[in-house]
Amino acid sequence: MSNKGGLEGIVVADVQTSKVDGENGKLIYAGYSIEDLAAHSSFEEVFFLLHNTRLPNASELEEVRSQIASQAVVPDPVLDMMKVLPKSTPAMAVVRTATSMLSAYDPDAENLTDKDVARTKAIRLTGQVTTICAAWVRISKGLEPVAPRSDLGLAANFMYMMTGEEPDETASAAVDVYLVLLAEHGMNASTFASRVITATGSDMHSAVVGAIGALKGPSHGGANAEAMKMFLEIGEPENVAGWFKTNIKEGDRRIMGIGHRVYKAPDPRAAVLKEHGERLADSSGNSKWFDIAVKLEEAARADEYFIERKLFPNVDYYSAIVLYTLNLDIDMFTPLFVMSRMAGWTAHIVDQMQGRLIRPKANYIGPFDLTWKPVSER
Repeated sequence: MSNKGGLEGIVVADVQTSKVDGENGKLIYAGYSIEDLAAHSSFEEVFFLLHNTRLPNASELEEVRSQIASQAVVPDPVLDMMKVLPKSTPAMAVVRTATSMLSAYDPDAENLTDKDVARTKAIRLTGQVTTICAAWVRISKGLEPVAPRSDLGLAANFMYMMTGEEPDETASAAVDVYLVLLAEHGMNASTFASRVITATGSDMHSAVVGAIGALKGPSHGGANAEAMKMFLEIGEPENVAGWFKTNIKEGDRRIMGIGHRVYKAPDPRAAVLKEHGERLADSSGNSKWFDIAVKLEEAARADEYFIERKLFPNVDYYSAIVLYTLNLDIDMFTPLFVMSRMAGWTAHIVDQMQGRLIRPKANYIGPFDLTWKPVSER
């Protein structure tokens, strides 16, 4: 049988962007705890931090906010392409295709060596991907896209472009925290994919598109969508106990959003999102989904199986509640993950530029010394 260990435990690069301490439930961005950043920073501040390994001063922060917002306009041909796609096209497929098409309108698309140009590209792409995500929310419903505003931060701009209305502060703050929490996370699958592509000497658009393709998988960025489908299946808070007994204790289902490949302690991002989920539930007057999530978490925490295996809610569990309470379709959950992870991906891409080709070995376990026979004798 083949080795399907997924390179677990193998170190592939030295990085300064983040440290994931799964044993102790800690996540650090360039020296700062995720709890501290979630409480005090904006997405733009984190974007600057990941690219520069230091926090910006006031003028630098305004500059990066302004640059992302002012360069967020998507060329009309890209929007026109999105309009002719079937409305049933998965949102991640739309984001992947539209992002690839952006390269045709980027004057620096084939500049593969200048890191200053690459950072400018990273800013442009981050804004444009946000516009693509908001545009598809509207296009998929038969509405015209709304152009970005240059005076807003990325989270508020997304809410404005999605609704066409002045962004709600509570909703924008929840989106901003979500973007901060998911901006970077060590050598995850999509980040590794982006670095492998970059190491071949390819361009940033290709590396980002590869990362989007990796994130699209339900075992990576699609996990919060699966968690929300589970909450919808449960339906009501009073159904949790029966669902848990039938599907988990007596069945072979797993709780989507509980457990993590790396974390053997509570995921620090989940606690922050739980707070914002409760806040949104209160402000919206719709607490049903949050109550279901809390009751299911309590059932798992009291169960010996989950206790012994150190299985806790991960970032996907409560992020599903936050995004659904913001009236986002489940299909749009992973595209918002893309918006956030653009910060981490592009920082890794710039770091990997002009680095050595990533070329691991494979262990051949097939047969030897077979004798070829003509097809008539097989």
